[in-house]
Amino acid sequence: MLVSIIFIPIGVASLYASRDVVEIIDRYETDCLPENSRSNKDQKVQYIQGPGNKTCSRTIRVPKHMKKPIYVYYQLDNFYQNHRRYVKSRSDEQLRKNSSASDVDACKPEDNGVNGLPIVPCGLIAWSLFNDTYTFSRNSQKLVVNKKGISWKSDREHKFGKDVYPKNFQNGTLRGGKLLDSSIPLSEQEDLIVWMRTAALPTFRKLYGKIEEDLQPNDVIQVILENNYNTYSFSGKKKLVLSTTSWLGGKNDFLGIAYLTVGGLCFFLAVAFTVVYLVKPRQLGDPSYLSWNRNPGGH
Repeated sequence: MLVSIIFIPIGVASLYASRDVVEIIDRYETDCLPENSRSNKDQKVQYIQGPGNKTCSRTIRVPKHMKKPIYVYYQLDNFYQNHRRYVKSRSDEQLRKNSSASDVDACKPEDNGVNGLPIVPCGLIAWSLFNDTYTFSRNSQKLVVNKKGISWKSDREHKFGKDVYPKNFQNGTLRGGKLLDSSIPLSEQEDLIVWMRTAALPTFRKLYGKIEEDLQPNDVIQVILENNYNTYSFSGKKKLVLSTTSWLGGKNDFLGIAYLTVGGLCFFLAVAFTVVYLVKPRQLGDPSYLSWNRNPGGH
C-alpha cells in the first residue's frame, strides 16, 4: 500500500508533465522530392546524389502556446547508428589530441584521403554527418536558431580537442554528409559532437538548435530547408521536430504509465491480501505442540 501511495501520484504528475509538452512533427523526405521521382527508389537516390539546389519550403502551424526555449530536432528512422562496424569506425584519440592525427587504424574505410594524408575527423560516423539545414521565419521575420550549447559540456571539454582542426575531410569521390569548416576546432563544431554520440536505436532524434522566442497559437512558421541528406538508399525517413520541455524533459508518456501500472498493481494486491486476511485469516498454531510445552521440565 505504501508503494502505491508513492507511485500513483508520481505517475499522474509525470503524465500531466508529458501532456503539457507541445510537439510539432513534420515528415518531409518524400514531399521535398520532385513529383516524378517520388515513387521510384532509384530516381530518389539519383536525385539526392545529383547536383543542383535542393531547397524545399514547408509550412508549420503552431497548435498551442510554445514557451521558449523551443528545441529543434531532426529525427531519422531506419538508420542503424548502432551497427558494429559503424560504431567502431572512429578514433577517439585523434578527436582529442592534435598529436594523434595519424591514429586512423580503426577508421577504415574513411582513414586516409585521396592524397594519402590522414582524414580528421576520420571514420564512418563523422563522414556520414547529417547535412540538412533549416531556416525559420514567422510573419516574414526570421526566427534565429541558437546552435551554441546543444552538445554535452563533457564532450566539448574532454572528448574533442581545442587544437584539433578538420583536415582532408569529405575530399573523396563520394561525399557522405556535411562539410566542416577547417578554421574551427572540433570542440566548437557542435553539430559534429552531437552526431558522434551514436544512438542505440534505429529511430532517434538529435538536437539541431534552440529557438529562444515564444510561439503563439496559430502562428504560421515558414521553414526553408536544404534536403541534402541521403536516406533514400536505405528507405529511411526524415522528420523535423519542434518541441518544448517540462520539468521531466520531453514528451514521453512511458514513465507516467509505468509508475501508474506498478502503483495500481501494488494497490490491488494490498487490497486483495487485506480482504483475504479479514475474511479468512490464517489460523494460529496450537502452542501445546511447542517443545517446551510438551516437556515442561526440559526432558
